[in-house]
Amino acid sequence: MGGEKRPVEEELSDELTITPLGAGQEVGRSCILLQFKGKRVLLDIGIHPGLSGLEALPFIDVIDTSQIDLLLVSHFHLDHCGALPYLLEKTSFKGRTFMTHATKAIYKWLLADYIKVSNISTEDRGVLYTDKDLDNSLDKIETLNFHEEKEVNGIKFWSYNAGHVLGAAMFMIEIAGVKILYTGDFSREEDRHLMAAEVPNVRPDICIIESTYGTHIHEKREVREARFTQSVHETIKRDGRCLIPVFALGRAQELMLILDEYWEAHPELHDVPIYYASSLAKKCMAVFQTYVNAMNERIRRQISINNPFVFKHISNLKNIDQFQDIGPSVVMASPGMLQSGLSRELFETWCPDPRNSVIIAGYCVEGTLAKMIMSEPEEIVSVTGQRLPLKCSVNYISFSAHTDYNQTSEFLMLLKPAHIILVHGEQSEMQRLRTALKREYEDTPDPAEIFAPANNEEIVLNFRGEKMAKIVGRLAAKKPKAGDKISGVLVKRGFNYHIVSPDELEHYTDLKQGVVLQKQTIPFTAPFSLLHHCLQQLAGTVEQSEKGSRSCLKVFESVTVQQEHNKISIEWEGSEMGDMYADAVLTLCLQIEANPQAIKQSSLRSITKGQDKSSFEDRVEKLMIELYGEDNVSYQPKLKYITVTLDSHKAVINLKSYTVQCANESLHQMVSSAIRRLHNALTPVNVPIIPAT
Repeated sequence: MGGEKRPVEEELSDELTITPLGAGQEVGRSCILLQFKGKRVLLDIGIHPGLSGLEALPFIDVIDTSQIDLLLVSHFHLDHCGALPYLLEKTSFKGRTFMTHATKAIYKWLLADYIKVSNISTEDRGVLYTDKDLDNSLDKIETLNFHEEKEVNGIKFWSYNAGHVLGAAMFMIEIAGVKILYTGDFSREEDRHLMAAEVPNVRPDICIIESTYGTHIHEKREVREARFTQSVHETIKRDGRCLIPVFALGRAQELMLILDEYWEAHPELHDVPIYYASSLAKKCMAVFQTYVNAMNERIRRQISINNPFVFKHISNLKNIDQFQDIGPSVVMASPGMLQSGLSRELFETWCPDPRNSVIIAGYCVEGTLAKMIMSEPEEIVSVTGQRLPLKCSVNYISFSAHTDYNQTSEFLMLLKPAHIILVHGEQSEMQRLRTALKREYEDTPDPAEIFAPANNEEIVLNFRGEKMAKIVGRLAAKKPKAGDKISGVLVKRGFNYHIVSPDELEHYTDLKQGVVLQKQTIPFTAPFSLLHHCLQQLAGTVEQSEKGSRSCLKVFESVTVQQEHNKISIEWEGSEMGDMYADAVLTLCLQIEANPQAIKQSSLRSITKGQDKSSFEDRVEKLMIELYGEDNVSYQPKLKYITVTLDSHKAVINLKSYTVQCANESLHQMVSSAIRRLHNALTPVNVPIIPAT
């Protein structure tokens, strides 16, 4: 897939291909490959939370990573950026990588925690990357602001706020005029600390959109929060422990804002501790406080009074050794899907007690323990292989900041893309969403094409656009009329074409106009004065100068003849006209050198007027046929003109006045010059006899 076609063929192709290398009919390891006009863009590079080792990676082994121009990372969740150190340090990837400032700040700490807490088993599959790989990857990541336009190898892109987590971005990519919007994970609902996702003000041709919740509709935020706090409170009332598996950043901050406010309003709970069990607690809070301007208006107003992320009723818990498990408590621990780490350890300790509860507050991927316990099995298998009874209550109250069906449908109806690619959803959810969206588009004049590809399934779309070139610089000073011919240099930059005057190249490109100076030296022993005389006959005007001790003659304002010892050198600037003039001068010099006495005598020869007139017309005809071919020359003796046709251009020679009429300047000059040389060669001149040397 990476290099089946030659780059030239790809650039000329009108085919745009979109291939999920991950997140195709699944949630996890998001990685979308976009290919168009020889350009390749990767959208996200995550790992699958339900898999381990190399199996957790996207299918990047089926592509040539060295051919990727650009990687755009939407946000810091592991299923969107977890494989980034592997790509940057373990593959041949040489492209550029971009994410927002907040995403990069959190990426460092989140992946360091992943390496330490949720490390890949080293028994038979090995680790994907190390702390050193993570540190090295940071230098290769570039940042961008929301709405800031960037360009890499002709690929334009900019980002919009996605609302999902702090720093989450949607990317608009433009290649050869075709616009593709990649939403990543996004939410159109404002919560306690994040803004809702923006609706781009540019209509995309293609929208690659998440389908995590398919056709589900979220309950209202107020109802959801009430169910959450009620579930926690009921657990405390029965002297139980409440475990809330969360990822270190993202929904954890939202839940802490809710719990801290609820505890403040209920004095009877003040003696019940709430723990945020993460070694990243202080670092994460520092990042949130740094990027408070990326949050909603509520948080920005509150920060001027007091810091909403300094919690009164929540304590940090770095590890299990600091935890005194006596009496009721609430613990938020990572990871969010109970794969390993502190949340798994606490769950295995508490799950046999019916007084305890687990609240699943986010989306759970197939194959994870969190997903499994939502079906409330009678027992679970511990990390060590021990079977444990599941007697604690399990509640699913989603605070996952993904769009539901109503948000997704409204978003697409506002954007009106011609093509919709569904990703990041389990197969059944994607198909249900696809069917529902098709039903909505049935009554629209131009219904969008909707695709739900599996991993490694190519979606091929065709975009044929007209190629247009803009006239710039001096050429654009006068508005051209229909039928006018524009002459200049065609400059291609990225996917834009411009026509500029050659002498203005350096103003619009990194190029400069060059001049090819040509020189030819030939033996010449005839008198230089004879050459001077003959050049006057040929060109009419001859400029004479001295260069040191050597004489120089310049004819046609472009060809210089310099006298040297027993030879002459001819210099001129390479061009169509310059080459033609130089050829004429060179031919004359060779003729003089071959027979200088004959040239002298021809200068004194005279012919009668009658003979000259008729023979001259014949000679003009023969000369034109010799130069341009018999099929391109038409002689009209009665009308006294000869027509020469060359590449659809016509030159008409008036045999009475020996003038030339031609719209094409180049052809006009060539025909006129040929007639002048012929006339000068046949016309007698009065010159003194040049003594023999």
